[in-house]
Amino acid sequence: MATHDELPIPIFSTLEPVYGEGSQQEEAQLRFNILKTKFLENFGHQPDLFARSPGRVNLIGEHIDYEGYSVLPMAIRQDTIIAIRKHGVEEKPKVLRIANVNDKYKLCTYPVDPTQEIDLKNHKWGHYFICGYKGYHEFAKSKGIDIGEPVGLDVLVDGTVPTGSGLSSSAAFVCSSTIAIMAAFDTNFPKKEIAQLTCECERHIGTQSGGMDQAISIMAKFGFAELIDFNPIRATDVQLPANGTFVIAHSLAESQKAVTAATNYNNRVVECRVASIVLGIKLGMKPKEAISKVKTLSDVEGLCVSFASGRGSSDPVVAVKELLKEDPYTAEDIEKITEESLTTILGNSPSSLDVLRAAKHFKLFQRASHVYSEAKRVHAFKNTVQSKLSDEEILKKLGDLMNESHYSCSVFYECSCPELEELVTICRNNGALGARLTGAGWGGCAVALVKESIVPQFILNLKESFYQTRIEKGVIDKNELGLYVFASKPSSGAAIFKF
Repeated sequence: MATHDELPIPIFSTLEPVYGEGSQQEEAQLRFNILKTKFLENFGHQPDLFARSPGRVNLIGEHIDYEGYSVLPMAIRQDTIIAIRKHGVEEKPKVLRIANVNDKYKLCTYPVDPTQEIDLKNHKWGHYFICGYKGYHEFAKSKGIDIGEPVGLDVLVDGTVPTGSGLSSSAAFVCSSTIAIMAAFDTNFPKKEIAQLTCECERHIGTQSGGMDQAISIMAKFGFAELIDFNPIRATDVQLPANGTFVIAHSLAESQKAVTAATNYNNRVVECRVASIVLGIKLGMKPKEAISKVKTLSDVEGLCVSFASGRGSSDPVVAVKELLKEDPYTAEDIEKITEESLTTILGNSPSSLDVLRAAKHFKLFQRASHVYSEAKRVHAFKNTVQSKLSDEEILKKLGDLMNESHYSCSVFYECSCPELEELVTICRNNGALGARLTGAGWGGCAVALVKESIVPQFILNLKESFYQTRIEKGVIDKNELGLYVFASKPSSGAAIFKF
């Protein structure tokens, strides 16, 4: 029997398997009705089908997926739905037309050429669809599937994952786009292949994504968080204690991952790469060998562990503490150790060269300390859930792990911001067992583990202590508070709808 991640994307003819029964299904039904009406208004035809992919919240395991380590996210109920219609071969004009239910996003048109370059200097919201379009065509070609000559597509997008929130609105968009295109061409593939493909798709927009966001969006299962492993991608169900809930709260500082990549997100990817090469050399590899073979901190973990075992420990952080200095490294410091210029080491990646132009120095000790300790916390989290402890004890331990994770993100990885720090403190002061930033950081959301019984009161307290002053200043509208703070149980993954 095929495992969950070897199955293709499910195709449904009703909303219930994804949205359940009750108010959530009614809300979804309304959205699909609006999509149909607007599609007809925009394009003069009905869509062929719909695809949806959810956002996610990462419970623990931040900034380690691109270092090859497992992470532990869950899907949330907010998602991106795409309505699509494929043109006939003769139909004119031959273009990709991408519209949005939200008027703030203007209609984008693109050529049908699947090899087109995405203009990264001129950032348009429709670029995320083109990531999926390019990626799907490359994938089909690699599979030997003949799609025939390119035809026009009409596309209408409806997303409820708040943008810049660290809840992976971009991955939900890229995943639903890729699946919609795949379904429009009447093909379907195993989830784990789509998860891999969509991760590669998002690199077309210049973010060196690690693959967690796409994997959970595609492979999530209702009622479960997932331990996601990489190389190859696979998902293992993790059932959380029934009496705990996660509350997700937006700091209202927008995290613009694509815009600030060179100084924030991609900068950390580069610091980790350099830290792993320097560790490799200090642990006995020849510089040339380390540069060619070592890509991530997980590649040198074995060497770090054997170094630690000589000191009576199995913790790779022991090697980090002894072999890397706490003061920031300059490019010259690093080049002395590697015997090679950083531009040569990172030369095959344009986004890494952007980092070099922007970076003044590199904090190798701090970044490596975070990655190795966070990777251990992910497994401690999963083992705690599966332990024989009482639910009370399990929740307390999970909360402690989340708090330690936040400290590490804030102090060692420096991906927090004042608003997130304030929000995390307020969460803990109001009864959260644990609270931490989630997603790339530098803005976006915090996630708090809260006992089910206090959730309504907890949300009310956050409203008074954090959101009220921002409502008064007009930063957000009080009627939209539900978009910025909400409780979520694990939701289901990607799906195709044909009604």
